[in-house]
Amino acid sequence: MALPFARKAGDHGPASMTFRRWDGQEPTVKDECGIPSSTGPVLVPEVLLVPCLGYTREGFRLGYGGGYFDRWIEAHPGVTTIGLGWSCCEAAFEVQPHDQALTVVLTERELIAP
Repeated sequence: MALPFARKAGDHGPASMTFRRWDGQEPTVKDECGIPSSTGPVLVPEVLLVPCLGYTREGFRLGYGGGYFDRWIEAHPGVTTIGLGWSCCEAAFEVQPHDQALTVVLTERELIAP
């Protein structure tokens, strides 16, 4: 298991996200965005659960606006990405050039495999 660790853009470079091994215990640190994380070694998960505020049938998602997941997915094309969203959040929106399609989207009602 792993937890994300996000860095805001600044002196160390552009905004980025990595994943750190997590032992399942209460997280002891927070990343630069204030999200609980881990101090474990950096790893690349084989399967990634991705939160969706909205999604399309083609596997694109609306996130929280930072582009962290899109940049990470683009840099790791072999990782299986599972978008998690509510069925009521399916939406029509213009896909941007930086948007990365998910492998599948899972809702409480169905599995969408674009």
